[in-house]
Amino acid sequence: MNYELFLAKRIIAAKEYKSSISSPIIKIAIIAIALGIIIMMISVATSFGLQEKIREKISGFNGHVQITNFDNNNSEITLEPVSVEQDFYPEFTSVDNVNNVQVFATKAGIIRTETDFEGIIFKGVSSDYNWSFFKEYLVEGNVPTYTNEASNEVLISTIISKRLNLKLGDTFNILFVKKDTNKPPWLRVVKIVGIYNSGFQEFDENFVIADIKHIQKMNRWKATEVGGFEVILNNFDEIESKSDEIYKETSSTLNTASILEKHPGIFEWISLFDNNTYLIIVIMILVAGINMITALLVLILERTQMIGILKALGSSNLSVRKVFLYNAAYLILKGLFWGNLIGFSILFIQKQFELISLNPETYYVNTVPIAINFWTILLLNVGTLLLCLIMLIVPTIIISKISPVKAIKFD
Repeated sequence: MNYELFLAKRIIAAKEYKSSISSPIIKIAIIAIALGIIIMMISVATSFGLQEKIREKISGFNGHVQITNFDNNNSEITLEPVSVEQDFYPEFTSVDNVNNVQVFATKAGIIRTETDFEGIIFKGVSSDYNWSFFKEYLVEGNVPTYTNEASNEVLISTIISKRLNLKLGDTFNILFVKKDTNKPPWLRVVKIVGIYNSGFQEFDENFVIADIKHIQKMNRWKATEVGGFEVILNNFDEIESKSDEIYKETSSTLNTASILEKHPGIFEWISLFDNNTYLIIVIMILVAGINMITALLVLILERTQMIGILKALGSSNLSVRKVFLYNAAYLILKGLFWGNLIGFSILFIQKQFELISLNPETYYVNTVPIAINFWTILLLNVGTLLLCLIMLIVPTIIISKISPVKAIKFD
């Protein structure tokens, strides 16, 4: 009897489902699920991508954590030197997940050409510098090569090159004011070997990357003295905990500051992306759920006779409700399938061809960045399926109120 009952339920459910598969309300529900997952995927991928790119660019210019002398007072210009004879240099063995430790120093300068001038931050680096960031955004030339001998090779941005009409291979003068203003400024003649464009205007219009030996000489520092250290981490998500660890492992005369502390405004702004993403996800799941509830109610009304027959055959209210929930799950999975197919296609096209652009002055990037996290996408799909099914449990209660006698006579 159980087998016959099960067979009857499946046959009737299949027939009834096939007869209404073209129903507009069913199609609308499937489209709502598909559109919902597409919008959620795009929202998550662009939000994560934008946050990742902005973090990457800030850390490319500053490292994840900077170690400097306390006397610098968190200034962008390093005033007091730090000795390279530290336990954590050249390798930070006491803190794990550290990718690189590199020395740096900065000094304010003025680029002077025959027709114009521009204030800049002259950032000195050494042979231990990780050039991977600038290689990614290099538009012309190559990154400089620094050895034991002082080099006049520099890296400038496209913004500076356009403002001052400088090209790859040009030489130009940089003036540095001395503490004693009555004395003439230092003059350095440098050569452009590379031009980069990170799209982060706040940094691009200021930084010129050069050999740290120029700053050491002008500041009368020893060869073992630098402006500070930049610590590059393997995982940005650990930046706060690792910054605390680094602080504990360094001398009491040194200060540590993560880029979260140095640029709080930018990171507070990008953290708002998460709130917007969560809001979009909630709205999309509610819209999809409401459409599925409407579709399920329509299915129940269209299959009143089927419900009566199943109950007359001895089926319980719970088993009949399961039949409708199974059909609803099928519709949701169908919507998720098409939504994922279209969503991944859109994300792939944007990632490969960068068709949609952004204003770098506002968003710090030239195009909409995409970061696809498959576990997050999987969680979105599973969450949408489960939440929609939970929302559908309540409408199926109406099945328990249907009388078999009246339902069979229902037309």
